[in-house]
Amino acid sequence: MSEESGERQAPIGAAGDVTPEHASPEYPEYAERVLDVAEMIPPGRVMTYGDVAEWLEEGGPRQVGRVMALYGGAVPWWRVVRSDGVLLPGHELRALERYREEGTPLRQASRAAQGHVPKLDMRRARWDGGAGGDAAGDARPQAPEAHT
Repeated sequence: MSEESGERQAPIGAAGDVTPEHASPEYPEYAERVLDVAEMIPPGRVMTYGDVAEWLEEGGPRQVGRVMALYGGAVPWWRVVRSDGVLLPGHELRALERYREEGTPLRQASRAAQGHVPKLDMRRARWDGGAGGDAAGDARPQAPEAHT
């Protein structure tokens, strides 16, 4: 969703360009649900692809990853991540900028890490979908409505 307007923008490819085959604001129903969850993740927190699928009780990490690859530019894509905390290949610097702006917990990169890019501190950054965005939140938010 655009933070100013409250509406989703046209899908943007992972490279940041609007792709003609996905330029319509119409999304498949499952994609809508995945994008709704991505929009619910508070700044400074993340959910894994598997977490999103589990929360939806449908699909799996690969299906969520596919939705994010095709339509994720319309939402805070950097908040849906790999379970190992490695930043999205090819988009590390863009994601890192967002994480630093939002105060997302990071782990320093080892000297062996390619480009010395930090990883997410999954223990501290992972959001369970609870109310208030805190790690101890047990309350499951109300399921997002599908956009028709």
